[in-house]
Amino acid sequence: MTAKASETMTANRPLHLAVVGSIGLDTIETPVEKRVDILGGSVSYACAAASFFVKTGMVGVVGTDFPEAYEALYRRLGIDTSGLQKQDGKTFRWSGVYERNMNARRTLSTDLNVFESFSPKLPTDYRQAPCILLGNISPDLQLHVLDQAQAATFVVADTMDLWIRIAREDLMRVIARSGMLMLNDEEAELLTGERSIRRSADILLGWGPSHVVIKRGEYGAVLASRSGLFLVPAFPVDAVVDPTGAGDSFAGAFMGALAEAGSTDDKAMRRALLFGSVVASFGVEAFSLDAFLNLTRADIDARFQTLLAMTRVE
Repeated sequence: MTAKASETMTANRPLHLAVVGSIGLDTIETPVEKRVDILGGSVSYACAAASFFVKTGMVGVVGTDFPEAYEALYRRLGIDTSGLQKQDGKTFRWSGVYERNMNARRTLSTDLNVFESFSPKLPTDYRQAPCILLGNISPDLQLHVLDQAQAATFVVADTMDLWIRIAREDLMRVIARSGMLMLNDEEAELLTGERSIRRSADILLGWGPSHVVIKRGEYGAVLASRSGLFLVPAFPVDAVVDPTGAGDSFAGAFMGALAEAGSTDDKAMRRALLFGSVVASFGVEAFSLDAFLNLTRADIDARFQTLLAMTRVE
């Protein structure tokens, strides 16, 4: 299914997933090339990735300078935009440079603009969505979203080192109300004080969530639950063009596949995480959302089968 077909097929379907977070205009320089004011933000990547699985709605804010072409791109991907807020002013902007190995990046500028006063509001049908993905906005805003999500059966919360340092108390409340916490290995160590992923995961599970995903960049991720650990490999690609948003694409595809499965048992959870790895691998092969525009579900399923074959031992 192409992006255009996705737009047509999802128009009248119920919303399965609401994603809340940032929408931005990015200026990115990699060893490949430099792009100016391209579409970015956690909401953009996560919604695009999830849209291949279920109808997905976005909650974010943009300014009056946000290009209509980018709104059209959301619609082309079949993303519901009724939760997209518009305010007078400029859209959130970020610029950065990636080193040659693409693992390290240097932030050149961050301008919050209208994102600084963002107050997420869930439209009526979003409040009935069974799945909620909370991007790494401030924990008090995440709590505000949770108070609006009347029918959520599975909530995934992302976070970052900033909130761990300055808003730990509210973050702990978010963790206790979430079914899954997603964070990277450095953030897990900062939050728990443990370098060991196993010990860190045990501590995090003790704070309330049924599942924890600790992301490890090019080395994949670790899923922890009371059933034990599951290792999620990163799909190897020939060339990384732009790694921006890879973690958000991973989270979005995971949530989309999980919502499509309609289950949170171990098998569904593990399959969904493998889909997350696969969709993220497509995303890094181009700048912004470019790789998703002509991507089909058949392409995703084929790479998923390839990943299964790579990890099969029998």
